[in-house]
Amino acid sequence: MVVPEISNGLDMANFKDKARQILKAHGDHVCLQRLRHSQALTPVDLSEREQMLRQAGGSAEMTGKVAAGSLNLGVFIRSLVGMDREAVYRAFNEFVTGTSKPDQIEFVELIVSALTANGVVEANRLYESPYLEVSPQGPEALFTSAKVERMLQILEEIKLRAAA
Repeated sequence: MVVPEISNGLDMANFKDKARQILKAHGDHVCLQRLRHSQALTPVDLSEREQMLRQAGGSAEMTGKVAAGSLNLGVFIRSLVGMDREAVYRAFNEFVTGTSKPDQIEFVELIVSALTANGVVEANRLYESPYLEVSPQGPEALFTSAKVERMLQILEEIKLRAAA
């Protein structure tokens, strides 16, 4: 697979690696903390995360290409820094508390781990590996349809908060 080169000679794979390093170095920045905790972003946060990407070698053209490949820069940045595990547990609290079935717990733990590492989980991922290894018929075999709908709603809300 050929990785596209961006105008300043930095390919996208190298840009992601460098961006990840810069973002980790600024991990305590309020804008990144809001992203990791799935909190609403301010207009100032939006410009500051673009500035961080420029520090990683990204031009305005590159950040535009990154944004075109995902919902927006917030989703891209969160995919690099992930989410705070406690914030994810809070979002999925209704699935964690009162759940005693091992398969349900394992399924939710997979979601928590994915969000912690990647920041966003698309709904269709719940019907792919590793989720199907826990429940080959998908989440509907483990949870009521109302619970599955709520799970998908939470995933969408988390994604939209990063995109704001």
